[in-house]
Amino acid sequence: MDNSPTSHKYISQRLRLHYSEWGDADAPVLLLLHGLHDHSRTWDRVAQEFAINCRVIAPDLRGHGDSDWVLGSGYDYLDYLYDVHQLIRQLGIGRVVLVGHSLGGAIAAQFAAVYPEHVERLILIEALGIWEEGDTSAVHMRVRQWIESTHALAARHPRRYATMAQALARMRQANPNLSDEQSDHLTRHGVLQNEDGTYSWKYDNYTYNFAPGGFSRDDLTALWQRIQCPVLIINANDGLPFRIGHDDTLMFLADARVHVLSPAGHWVYHDRPDETVALIRKFL
Repeated sequence: MDNSPTSHKYISQRLRLHYSEWGDADAPVLLLLHGLHDHSRTWDRVAQEFAINCRVIAPDLRGHGDSDWVLGSGYDYLDYLYDVHQLIRQLGIGRVVLVGHSLGGAIAAQFAAVYPEHVERLILIEALGIWEEGDTSAVHMRVRQWIESTHALAARHPRRYATMAQALARMRQANPNLSDEQSDHLTRHGVLQNEDGTYSWKYDNYTYNFAPGGFSRDDLTALWQRIQCPVLIINANDGLPFRIGHDDTLMFLADARVHVLSPAGHWVYHDRPDETVALIRKFL
């Protein structure tokens, strides 16, 4: 069996967005959403484990991987949510098992709340929770800060690496828990070669800056309370500080179970792949 995915495009808000697909087109759908500054091929190990029995689909979020970058606008949760819905609509998919890591986990939880009819089960891996609750500044100051941050991004250019080896070294520095094979795989699929022969990461620097409106704490908790399906939460002992399933966030989910894997960091499905796959398989 060929473990390589097929590559596809779809249109959302006039952007050409990319997704990778494994498995049988007639099988139940497992939809995987990656995190910030990641890409669809981050899921290869998970996808290959489930492709025998599932149709596995992993999009590159807008501004990431082989999807278009946004011009003349920023990146917002609502746009990511629209893209996920558009993908499901265009493919004619009814219900999915939805999996998300980090930013992708936050998007997955919000999508399951807005469109419960589309989500059979929800798996959140180190999903972003209420990560801006400490910002109590006045709204006009938050808007000013966003404008200044966005203006600063205009002067920021994608970093260029003279060789693939230099990009690989940066990947290993960013996540020393990765094996050599994992680092090589994520780097090969995470960079593009520029015209001058150098290499840059595929993601858009403007994805750093979220709009200041966003969802409030009350908005998020109200959404989480609408999630009707069973929820599996997989977190790491050394993960991000603000994650769904930590602090008081679990009380807003009606049917959720939490597993904390150790030792592991934020990319727990890379650090503990066998345990992550086993938990997902048992949950399904």
